[in-house]
Formats: sequence, C-alpha cells, structure tokens
Amino acid sequence: MRDYDSSVAFLGTWGRFQLMVFFLLCSTILPNGTGSFSLVFITDTPQHRCQIPDANLSHEWQQAAVPLKVVDGELQPNGCRRYRLDLLRNFSANGLLPGRDVNLSSLEQEDCADGWVYSTDVYQSTVVSQFDLVCSQHWKQPLTATIFFLGVLVGSFFSGVLADRFGRKPVLFATLIIQAVFSLAQIAAPSWEVFCLLLFCSGLGNISNYVSCYVLGTEILTGNARVAYASTGVCLGFAFGYMTLPLFAYFLRSWKTLTLAIALPGFFYIPLWWILPESPMWLLSQGRVTEAEAIVRKAAKMNRVVAPEKIFLNSMSHSEEWPVERYNVLDLLKNRSVAITTILLCWVWFALSVCYYGLSLNTSQLHSDPYISCFLSAVVEVPAYASCSLAIRYLPRRLAVVAVFITMGLALFSIQLVPPSILGLAVALEMLGKFGATAGTSLLFAFTAELYPTGLRNTASGICVMVSRTGSCIAPFVVQLNIFFKYLPYITLGALAMLSILATIFLPESFRSPLPESLEQMQKRKSVTCPSVFRRKISKSVVVESPL
Repeated sequence: MRDYDSSVAFLGTWGRFQLMVFFLLCSTILPNGTGSFSLVFITDTPQHRCQIPDANLSHEWQQAAVPLKVVDGELQPNGCRRYRLDLLRNFSANGLLPGRDVNLSSLEQEDCADGWVYSTDVYQSTVVSQFDLVCSQHWKQPLTATIFFLGVLVGSFFSGVLADRFGRKPVLFATLIIQAVFSLAQIAAPSWEVFCLLLFCSGLGNISNYVSCYVLGTEILTGNARVAYASTGVCLGFAFGYMTLPLFAYFLRSWKTLTLAIALPGFFYIPLWWILPESPMWLLSQGRVTEAEAIVRKAAKMNRVVAPEKIFLNSMSHSEEWPVERYNVLDLLKNRSVAITTILLCWVWFALSVCYYGLSLNTSQLHSDPYISCFLSAVVEVPAYASCSLAIRYLPRRLAVVAVFITMGLALFSIQLVPPSILGLAVALEMLGKFGATAGTSLLFAFTAELYPTGLRNTASGICVMVSRTGSCIAPFVVQLNIFFKYLPYITLGALAMLSILATIFLPESFRSPLPESLEQMQKRKSVTCPSVFRRKISKSVVVESPL
C-alpha cells in the first residue's frame, strides 16, 4: 500500500495550504503558554501581616503590634502572629511605650484573629489574598497548582482517546473553548473550593488542545514542513505565549483582570473552525476516503497544482479502498514490543516533566522581581526550541534525547560544586538544565508522534502527556527537598535525567522514516543498537521487531 506522504507528494511542501495550516495552528498554541504558568502570578503570596484594629491603641503600639522574624538574614514582620491585643491596650492606656518601657520579646503572641493586611507593592490582589490562603491555610496555595495539573492529567488522557475516535479537529476546538470558558468563570468564584473546581475544568483543556493541535499539524504537513512544525512551530508558539505572560501580569496587577486577559483570546479562535481542515490521514484510518480526498483537492487548488484523478490508491488494486484501522488504548499493551515502547516513553516523559516544572518553579526565584524572573525562564526556551529544530532535522531521535539528558544531568549535578561566591555560574548551570528540559520536551513530542500509527497517535501522545502531568504534580514537592539539603532538588532531578538515558537507548528509532499507518508498520522499526556484550540479553526481552 502506498503511504500517505507519497500520495500527497504532488502538493509540494510549502504551498499556500501548508503555510495557512502551519501559522493558524501555531497561533492556537499561544493561550497554552499564558495559561500554563499564569498561576505563578495568580496564586503568588504577597507580603502580609496581621490586621490590627485601631481601637484603643496608640500609634506606637500600632506599629509594634506585629513581631519581627529573620527571613534570609533580614528582619521582616511575622505574617501569621501578633502580640496579644488585650495586653497592648493595657500598655497603651497606661502610657507605656514599646521597647523602652516594655520588653517586646517577653510578650505573649496570638494568631491573626482579625484577618490580614496584604502588601500591594507587587500585586493589587491574588487568589491568596482574595481567599486568605496564608498561615494555617497556606497548604491550599501549592495544592491549587496541583489541582490544575490534575485537570491537565485527566484531560490529556480523555482528549487523546476522543481525538482518535472522533477526529483531531473537534477535540482541538472543544478543548480551546473549555479552557477559555472555565478560565473566564474563575473570576466569579465565590470561594477557594469553587475556584479550584473551575481551575480543574480549565486544566482539562489546557494541554489537551496542544496535543490535538500538534498531532493535527503533524499529520497534515509533510517533509520539511512537518519537521519545522513539530520541532519549532508549536514550541515557539508556546514560548511566545509564555513570554507575553509577564507583560500582561505587569500591567494587570489584579488576578481577575489578568485571568480575563488570558481567557478572552480563546474565543477568537472559533472562526478557524471553518478554515482549518480535519486530518486527511485520520479520515483515511476511519475509511472516509472521499472526505480525505476532498480536503487534499482543496489544498491542491490553493497550491495551484493539479491533483491526480485518484489520490489514495492501494498498490495492489486501484479500486480497493484505503483499509480501515481502528484501535483503542488497550492496543498499546497487547503487543509486547509496543507495550515496552509505551512504558519506556512514559518514564522518559515523566522524568522530563519533573525536571522541566521543577526547574521552572525554581527559576522563578532567580530575581527579586517576579516579572523579570518569569521572562528569563521563558526566554531560555527560545534557543532550546531552535536547537531542537536542528536536532530533529539532522540527528537520530535517540541520540538527540540522550544528549539532552546528559547535558541536563551534568549541569544539575555540577551546581553543588560551585562556590557560593560564584552565584552567576550556579544560575547559568540551572538555566542550562532548563534549556535541556525544554529541548527534551520538544523532542519527545516529535519522537512520540513518529513512533505510533495514525489510529493510535493521539491516544499514545495523550497517555504520555498524562503520565508526564503526574511529574508536574510532584515537581513542587521535589523543589521543597531543599529544606533537608540545599542541593537535594538538583541531585534528585539530575538522577532522574541520568536514569532516563538507559530507558531512551531501548526505544526504536524513527529518524527519516515515514509515519506508520498500522501497528504492523510500527513493529517494523529498527531494533535498538546496543553494545555487543548486552545484545544477546536484550534480544530475548525488549528488542523491537525489525524487517532486517
């Protein structure tokens, strides 16, 4: 049977049709960049202290009512405690002054019974100040991000299955609308619990539309256009959206106005429903040959080329229709070689996600200004995606991913060796680790899409992304390991990177091979190349079948 790429080769690579699909699909990724990390600002904890009622307290006791504590070598007001107000009122009524007549260190303290006063130097308001997620309720602040990523996890699984069942295009637009609608609804949330429920629903569409968009473009485009789209297009779309986030946040200091600005652009993509096509490759996998040919003929008209009378032919018989391939998620585990590939990919996705989000959360503290910190963390992704584009074009997939893990692992392990006096070098190594995690994520999207057949491509990508979301859920806890040892987070992330090298070398290679259209074609990928001392043992357990 003639493969899809050969069947549509007459369209060329960079015609008007391909350019339209390329840029419109890339534009739909922009809300992902802003939405994925908007919680950095929306749920940030501003400086705060206990509310002190004005009644019966002199100015001096008003100023001294909140005890001080040492934070990073500096004295700052305690955000969760105050001196007992009944004692302060007695001192004030008797004309006693703090420090001179009364030793403050000996006074009894109490919780903030009257609420808190939040600083507006950086933010006008955040979810934390809105719902008082401080002190005894502080555990709700990191849990908020975890709930969002749990929504992403669930959405990644179901969107992949639905996209393989009902098509890439319906799921793409459904998840765009879900993300926009529930993000907008968060503004009216009356409580933290309702806000989290809406945030979870927003997460259902956040990365799901990214995966659907990625697979849709990968299946429509061919040749160099596919490589550019997979390695650069969607990734830069995400990075540009990420870089605009601190710009929006800088001018919109209220979490509600920032959420509104992030949610509204999602509705602007609705008219693209009548412009963007469904994946012809997916239509063919469902036996809908007529619809697939109609899309390709329209593309030929846009590119001003002549389409053959019969576009999708079977090499054995011109009258035989394109065979229907129907799969479900269980097909990922039925065949031994496919199951091993899936398990190894899931581990690599998990490790990269922990590293990416762990470093992203940590680099947000690189500068005292959170807007500059976020921008620096976003900017480093641009050269990472550019280098990834070159790697996808010229390097075998396994070699490129292994190089990423080696770079990341060595950089993270080396941070603990840097003297405290050379802070700039430590920051540079951490940014190098973020560079590797970003490039590796981009490589894995392309690698995963190339390994699986059309009927399973979105399901497999969704499963891998779903597993990676478990990594994003635990990443904040990995960062918190620094309470035991300053460099323990870097050692943990570096160890994950190094362990992933072993998993990567057992994956099949897909470099310069056409996209598989059936499980049989997937199983014919070349087997892993290993040192001869291990080749016999591997051949008995994890070798992927090879036509050679």
